[in-house]
Amino acid sequence: MTRRLARLMSATAAIGIAALVLSACVVTPGFPLGHPLNGAPEPTASPSSTPTAAPSGVERYYSQTIHWEECGYEIECAKVIAPLDWDHPDAGDDITIAMNRHRATAGKVGSLFANFGGPGAAGTDYIEDYWNYFFSPALVARFDIIGFDPRGTGDTLPVQCYTDPDDIEEWLYGMPDHSWHEDPAEYIEEVQEAAVDYVEACEEHSADLQFIRTIDTARDLDLMRALVGDERLNYFGWSYGTMLGQAYIDAFPERVGRMVLDGVMDTSTGLFELVLGQQRGFELALTNFLDACPRLTLATCPFTSGTEAAKREINRLIVDLNRNPVRATDPRDDRWLDGGVVSTAIASALYSERMWPDLAEMFAELLAPTISTDTAFYLSDSYFQFVPGVGYPDNFYDAFTAISCSDWAVETDPRVLGQQSEAYAQAAPTTHDPSMPIFPDPICGSWPYPADGYWPRVVKGEGTPTILIVSTTGDPATPYENGVKLAEQLDNAFLLSYDGEGHLAYRGSGGDECVVDTVDNYLINGTLPSQDLFCR
Repeated sequence: MTRRLARLMSATAAIGIAALVLSACVVTPGFPLGHPLNGAPEPTASPSSTPTAAPSGVERYYSQTIHWEECGYEIECAKVIAPLDWDHPDAGDDITIAMNRHRATAGKVGSLFANFGGPGAAGTDYIEDYWNYFFSPALVARFDIIGFDPRGTGDTLPVQCYTDPDDIEEWLYGMPDHSWHEDPAEYIEEVQEAAVDYVEACEEHSADLQFIRTIDTARDLDLMRALVGDERLNYFGWSYGTMLGQAYIDAFPERVGRMVLDGVMDTSTGLFELVLGQQRGFELALTNFLDACPRLTLATCPFTSGTEAAKREINRLIVDLNRNPVRATDPRDDRWLDGGVVSTAIASALYSERMWPDLAEMFAELLAPTISTDTAFYLSDSYFQFVPGVGYPDNFYDAFTAISCSDWAVETDPRVLGQQSEAYAQAAPTTHDPSMPIFPDPICGSWPYPADGYWPRVVKGEGTPTILIVSTTGDPATPYENGVKLAEQLDNAFLLSYDGEGHLAYRGSGGDECVVDTVDNYLINGTLPSQDLFCR
């Protein structure tokens, strides 16, 4: 019995599809379309403002002292104590949250907390290795840049599922014993059994799976804010980090300081609508790639009859490979390539325009008279951060699954699932295989602590200072429209649009000057243009 399930989730109407498109490990600048929405913003509150008291019942956590220690070049680390269950704090169940910081080098304004996406990204790793990539010299000079490991990630209640590299490879790439088109009932049963096996591994190797929701981490974030001495939270969230930011706005509107949300997740609707928007986003990104493919200089484009013909050819390729997988070209690799691998590889490459030559190379290899699977597996492995024979470098993928299952409810109505599948097919016809069976998400459906209904919710942030929303026109994973919607929804927001391709817009080191200057001026000085801005 195989344990393969990860890529088969594209056949369902739940979190498996989100897993294909939500992770935000790669930050690359884009260039969004924008138009004025809210007019001139209200003055932004300074980083330190009205004092705020600790929430009732958890005062002892807010009164602790952080002890920072050097733990690397220009980096300091600390751990703070938080209750496992914020609603029922018990000293016997206390947990530790991992933090680190790069201290301001000149004229400190305050602290700037950051979340780099996922869910699943361990913020301490990003601060240690990439602080000078994500943040401009101006921000590094004026802020203590603080990273932290959200619950389920890194060193904070880490989620771990399979530990053997062979088990991980089987989970990602193993072929089912029963074919979906020959015996769909057996196929579905096998997938469901695989899901149970995976979830049991998560329970066996993880400290706690119950209190790793985004709202739990938002409450940790407020604790950390207080302990570093800031009266208001200054925060930069990318991709999933915008969901965490919205949770904080919803729970602590009076403590919001200067907040930047780049690559917005729309949390006002259910998971289906969220994923549907992403499906449209990836279809648009694939269309943009195919339009540009014949002009790429670093690869030979195999498509010569136009974009629409190319889409039909790609769809035939995916459907054919689902029915007739091919063995990996590398004789040392015993994996098989099917349409799921190809779809994952496509999504991986569409996160950044810089990877378009790799995508063209993959299609050239797959459509050649003698097929080669090398680039397809390279791109798919990159997506999962998987190294054959080694496994994962961290617990990002397992944490992604666990946090997502904790946040989003599972749809089980067969009629609704069928309607959702049709909607996905219309949104992303190029990568959709209409013959795949439809059934409820078996991973989150087997999760021991299902979502509690906190999400979806409409976050308004009544009375907050101006929140800066950054959105990219060609972003496949967090479509541009999400940012427009949140800017309209919030009580006080400014929309910075960036016209371009790829996931996310702000990159502090070498990013677009218009985007970087606007974000930096807002965070450092609290100033914004007189109306919503469009950077080209």
